[in-house]
Amino acid sequence: MSKIIDVRNAVIGFLKENIKTTEVTVIKVEKGQETWKTVAEVYEDDSFLKSMNLPPKKIRLFYNVVLDLDMDVISFNRLSTYDDSENENN
Repeated sequence: MSKIIDVRNAVIGFLKENIKTTEVTVIKVEKGQETWKTVAEVYEDDSFLKSMNLPPKKIRLFYNVVLDLDMDVISFNRLSTYDDSENENN
């Protein structure tokens, strides 16, 4: 199987387990010297609406996930924004 598919599956599994969501799409995979850098689009329940006992609504968030070459997650964080156009110029 392709390494990129393995990376994608590792990121999806990690986020589904740790973010408690079912909707994850990996939208960027980049191999570095010793890491795989990814960005994933995740749909989560809006925590504000949930806290107010209002009808749930999904919001789109982006997460940066970095894996080592053994497919172990070494870091992840939620991005405040994600603009793919910045990558088109590289």
